[in-house]
Amino acid sequence: MRVGILTYHFPPEPAFVPGSLAEELAARGHEVRVLTGFPDYPGGHVYPGWRQRWRHRTHSERLTVRRVPRYSGGDGSTRARTANWLSFAGSVALAGRRYFRDLDALYVFQLPAVTFAATGLLRLLGRVPTVLHVQDVWSEEDAARPGESRRRAGRLDAGLRRLYREADVVVVGAPSMRELVLAGGAEPERVRTVPTWTDERLFRPAEAGSVARRLIRRDDRCVVMHAGTIGVRQGLETAVRAAAALGDRMDLVLVGSGSEERRVRGLAAELGADNVRFVERRSPADMPQLYAAADYQLVMQRDLPELRATVPGKLPAALSCAAPVVASTGGAAAELVERTRAGLSCPPEDWAALADRFWLAAAIPPAARVDMGRRGRDAYLGQMSLRAGVDRIEEALGQLTAHRGKKAPKT
Repeated sequence: MRVGILTYHFPPEPAFVPGSLAEELAARGHEVRVLTGFPDYPGGHVYPGWRQRWRHRTHSERLTVRRVPRYSGGDGSTRARTANWLSFAGSVALAGRRYFRDLDALYVFQLPAVTFAATGLLRLLGRVPTVLHVQDVWSEEDAARPGESRRRAGRLDAGLRRLYREADVVVVGAPSMRELVLAGGAEPERVRTVPTWTDERLFRPAEAGSVARRLIRRDDRCVVMHAGTIGVRQGLETAVRAAAALGDRMDLVLVGSGSEERRVRGLAAELGADNVRFVERRSPADMPQLYAAADYQLVMQRDLPELRATVPGKLPAALSCAAPVVASTGGAAAELVERTRAGLSCPPEDWAALADRFWLAAAIPPAARVDMGRRGRDAYLGQMSLRAGVDRIEEALGQLTAHRGKKAPKT
């Protein structure tokens, strides 16, 4: 097949789903063309050594990546993000029709940032079989100005509803996300559940080296580690309050950065929580050893309707590394932890409940923690692996190609 992939982020950004899908499809003999932007996540500035220009292509056997310019503002404001998204949509409209000519099928990695680009591209391409892989939905909590957020949320909602109607297959990561896309207008027979995989070249069981242990541990007390974005959606103030209540019974280590880092650091200082420590963002290649140095990985999500349907990427990464989990979240992520018996969970944004989970986590013997990690690893390999996920998406693309001439035009 000749498969096009439209994605806002792509490696070297931490975008392992579209990145690994592209590589795996090419390895299986398909011709793959990726259309994306220049790498700028998470800082909002183009990576050192990269320069935005119009004609930028890289090519390896059966895999071509074209990058198009987009505005990279870096300040995280609503205005800057709108400029990011609309400039990307404009660049995709200019490049996509020619670049994606004669495709057999199109795969869209759907984040809110790609909505405008995807709706415009489908109008330009006309009748091309499309798989829409929904990863996220819009939250007004992400915006700085509520009035502007409502206006943009309305435009995004209209764009998403159109994509749900027009896509031949809509892929979701969890059954609860299925309900959201059905409510958005997708036809039930077109929706398929494919659990999200992780970057298995990096995230696998590892031994903690001395450097990792020095970063994460300072004594023998239980360590719960949060790795990733310190942002609005994570609600890490809840974790700081829970850890502060336990004193020297456990350590909470936050690895990473984000828009809420200053606020979270300020709360830890205000509470005198000297068992809460911060480690600057590390390379993804370092993470398996850091996971191994900690006793548990913390998965945090705010209590927002759209987040209950999502499984954050750090959860499959932790499971693949055989790391036991403490989850302060609802919906799909909590259900996964409980179903696999890979850790402990509690309702989101409830610091007292999370403090109870932290206390229990510290009390569980090391051998039982190892069993939790093993069960999570087994569940990942059996249900969520790269091979299983790509098999399902390749099957969907192949079915669309086979039936291309048999389906009525979209309306």
